[in-house]
Amino acid sequence: MNITVHRPGELTAADRAAWTAWQSKAHLNGSPELANPFLSPEFTLSLGHERRGVRIAVARDAGGPAAFFPFQRTVTGVGRAVGLGVSDCQGLVHRPGFTWDARELLRACGLAVWEFDHLASGQGPFEAGARGVFPSPVMDVDQGYEVYLGRLRERSPKFTRTTLAKERKLGRDHGPVRYVHDERDPRALAALMGWKSAQYRRTGRSDRFAHPWITQLVHRLFHSRGESFAGVLSVLYAADVPVAAHFGLRSERVLACWFPAYDPAFAKYSPGLVLHLRMAEAAAADGIAYLDLGRGQKEYKDSLKTREIDVFEGRVALRHPVAFGHTARRAPVRALRNTVLSRPELFDPADKLLKRMGKIRSRGRE
Repeated sequence: MNITVHRPGELTAADRAAWTAWQSKAHLNGSPELANPFLSPEFTLSLGHERRGVRIAVARDAGGPAAFFPFQRTVTGVGRAVGLGVSDCQGLVHRPGFTWDARELLRACGLAVWEFDHLASGQGPFEAGARGVFPSPVMDVDQGYEVYLGRLRERSPKFTRTTLAKERKLGRDHGPVRYVHDERDPRALAALMGWKSAQYRRTGRSDRFAHPWITQLVHRLFHSRGESFAGVLSVLYAADVPVAAHFGLRSERVLACWFPAYDPAFAKYSPGLVLHLRMAEAAAADGIAYLDLGRGQKEYKDSLKTREIDVFEGRVALRHPVAFGHTARRAPVRALRNTVLSRPELFDPADKLLKRMGKIRSRGRE
């Protein structure tokens, strides 16, 4: 096995084609999670334009490429999953039956440690370094939207009835409701970013769009158009006024939900929930198998999901001073955060405190 490391722009067209082909057949080869668009070459290449240290390790044997491992690294040898902090699926994309030694791979990449927080299932050599496993809710639409909606009615009849009724009321109060699954108007994207930034601040969270590289990455992905990968902006309108929007990434079989938001002026109509149902309907018509709602405990995800898939958080490390130092700094913070997130008796008070702080900061800016 020969492992070489490349900058994103050095990847050949043949390598990209092999990478994409494995993703398109992942569901047939028993690794459906590899079809996630965050694992696509296009995501890594786009991130490479915005962040330093993005690299791709390519494992080859006599039969050609066998695996692609995208990562980010510092000059000291600290490695991170590509897009750590914004990527909702991470790992190594490989041909069926490929196995690897995680530490051998790290040495070939010049890494002392590799950190992940959304590792896909089926990455056994990396899972050995996992420190936690977390559910990522999904909406299965592979049998069609009507089947999905029927299951939703059986499991949550009141939720389904109320959401559909709110959509009708939105139309009566504000004009005809219209949904655009793949909106190309950049003004709608700007509206979404504005709503999302305000939501982050209102709830006391860090505003991701305050980081220029994230804003630039989203704009770059918004213009990505291909059969196997695309950025998808979905917008719900009432009388041509945008009331809710979502920007995510699509592969051939998976729509990864990423940045949903709505205009708070329309909150009583639950436009975000209506939007997700419309997204599910359009995704099913496009041949999407499921919508990945992403790791994180949210009431709306519990209401919409059909099942959950596991993602892992942790690190793989060599016996190296850099790895020891990195682990000593990062592990306590992540452990505390995960403890709070996993325990309602801790999360609820912390969430309320963050929202109060967000309101105080908002009043301070007025």
